[in-house]
Amino acid sequence: MKETLTADASAFAADLSYADLPPDAVQIARRCIVDGLGVMLAGTTHETLHVARRYLERHAGPPAARVVGADLRLSAPQAAFWNGLAGHAMDWDDTQLAEGPARPYGLLTHPTVPPLAAALAVSEIAGPVSGRDFVTAFAGGVEVECKVAEAINPDHYNLGFHTSGTIGTFGSAVAASKLLKFDAVATAQAIGGAASMAAGIRANFGTMGKPMHVGRSAENGVTAALLVREGFTFNTEALDTKWGYLAVAGRGGEPKLVMGRFGKPFSMVTPGISIKPYPSGVLTHPSMDAMKALMAEHCLTPDDIESVTLFAANNILHPIRYEIATSELEGKFSMAFLLSAIILRGTAGKAEFTDAFVRSPEVQAMQRRVRAQFDPEIDAMGHDRILSRIEVVTKSGALISRMSDHRYRGGPAYPLSDGELEDKFRDCTDGVLPDGAGRRLLDAVWHLEDLPDVSILLDIAREAGASREEARTV
Repeated sequence: MKETLTADASAFAADLSYADLPPDAVQIARRCIVDGLGVMLAGTTHETLHVARRYLERHAGPPAARVVGADLRLSAPQAAFWNGLAGHAMDWDDTQLAEGPARPYGLLTHPTVPPLAAALAVSEIAGPVSGRDFVTAFAGGVEVECKVAEAINPDHYNLGFHTSGTIGTFGSAVAASKLLKFDAVATAQAIGGAASMAAGIRANFGTMGKPMHVGRSAENGVTAALLVREGFTFNTEALDTKWGYLAVAGRGGEPKLVMGRFGKPFSMVTPGISIKPYPSGVLTHPSMDAMKALMAEHCLTPDDIESVTLFAANNILHPIRYEIATSELEGKFSMAFLLSAIILRGTAGKAEFTDAFVRSPEVQAMQRRVRAQFDPEIDAMGHDRILSRIEVVTKSGALISRMSDHRYRGGPAYPLSDGELEDKFRDCTDGVLPDGAGRRLLDAVWHLEDLPDVSILLDIAREAGASREEARTV
């Protein structure tokens, strides 16, 4: 193959071994898998998955692969779709930091769920898969996904593509290819297939279409790899040339930014991955934390609040577009709801991101006290930083203000501890996994590289579905 981005990515993935993974990459991969499984299990309770289950049960392929959190067997591509859909249903999955300038919010993709969803599904048909092989495939998929996201022109996202649904497809294809033991040429073919299926537009934000993008990215990556295994052919330069993916879907890009740098260092290590404390876009989190800190510092209660104004730049105000949220999905893109949740509950987790809570009289009333306003001074500080200022007017007439931290909780500069990550996992799986299963799943992932067969992950994760099925029959 020629010296191209596709060839470089494919050779890296095909040659990658567990021994090539530095210890910090292995530790971060474990953390990402803990988080990914947690948000997948949380997502299985979402209405999006109830709808998807009806669809899949009517159109199921051969029952080759189990899924996360449901007593359900599907074809491997369909299982990847389920896992990916569940992982993004609550918008609680991690985010990739950008290296280059002019990237919105300094972020690029949700890197973990597409390759993890694909690897879980393919491990069911390629097994037994050892923990070391699973970690290697996952890390390779994340690395290719992150580097391609870095190379493509930022216009890809700015003009309306949803990067997690598009570029995530390449991560899924690579993870699947690695577990299927493809050489570099076959991996390049799988990337070629992924390039013709990588899609997702931001117009669907605030609907079930957004998590569907990630489900499809996992499904399509697996489909591309399985087609190649059967002898299907694709272009081995599909990221490159004037009709390649970077040119067609992103007005080009800068492959030289990443050529020769796959795994040098791994993107999950530098610049790193952000694990979300809240199930909404990362760009909302500093404002939510600022609201929480302001409430605590001044001992405010919801009854003390007359009005709240969020001052921010368009990098926050444009995508967070719902002035008043009327559903949980809209709430993820509504600062009025997100700040109201913090004001009323002091947090915003699985219990708050429900239609019932969003539509409750107290939330609807509080949202009408919150407004957002463009701030030219914050805008001048640059769109690669997530900055805002909260101003609260109390019913006693006091004006209280707080600027958000330039760091954001969960990011590499302010990471969640392993204990905090486990707390998030428990919030995700509360009421989903039976007693003791969550601990067993955590222990399995923390010692993933020692597992002779990763099927135990799905053995435990399926207990959620078995428990729900049993409850229905009682």
